[in-house]
Amino acid sequence: MKKINFKNSKGLNLVGVLHIPKKKTDSIIIITHGFTSCKDKPGIVKLAEKITKEGFAVFRFDFGGHGESEDRIITLKDQLDDYSSAIEFVRSKGYKNIGLLGSSFGGLCSILVYSRKIKTIVLWAPNTKPYFSPLFNEKARKELKEQGFVNFEKPDKKFKIGEGYFTRVSNINQKELLSKIKTPVLIMHGDKDYVVSAQDSKEAIKYLPKGSKIVIINGARHNFEDYVNKISSQSIDWFKEYL
Repeated sequence: MKKINFKNSKGLNLVGVLHIPKKKTDSIIIITHGFTSCKDKPGIVKLAEKITKEGFAVFRFDFGGHGESEDRIITLKDQLDDYSSAIEFVRSKGYKNIGLLGSSFGGLCSILVYSRKIKTIVLWAPNTKPYFSPLFNEKARKELKEQGFVNFEKPDKKFKIGEGYFTRVSNINQKELLSKIKTPVLIMHGDKDYVVSAQDSKEAIKYLPKGSKIVIINGARHNFEDYVNKISSQSIDWFKEYL
């Protein structure tokens, strides 16, 4: 396991962790966290360790404005720049077979960053339809007008949310978003998810390529909580088949 510092196209410093298996491989899985989360969440770390034990390299990183990466206003456009830079970083290290695993907002980013360089994608409770954030209220609109971002504070970190986040996620066209994907996709979604509806993923599957699959986890909420081991194992099985 090695901490990595790399930059996006604008020179912003990003921080990631590269997990290298015992046996040399040219296959790697990039794991992306959700909105205002980070690469070091226990579930992400355990997932990375499990995947590495199966012989894959793993790269998990913090988007700008999150975790250990350099602070900035959070927008979808900039996160995609970060993600593209992460892909180019692992390619520069000799990894040719690249899989993506994105959770929630990181899942949306995984879809949008897709190119022919990507062999397969696993999505956990992804945003694939218009999402109207409860943060985007009258107070938020006033903050955007006065300072250009919305303050959002969690116990461990303060975040600056840009208008580009709110406008992009509220204008998603599911068919247009998913129809460009040309590789099999696994979607995993809890039927008790009250943040992103499982129905969104049930509708998404009809726009994805042949071989794609959806798994509904009974009882699971948005963060999967007690179901992480189960969905991790199924995700690993998917990468073994398609990566």
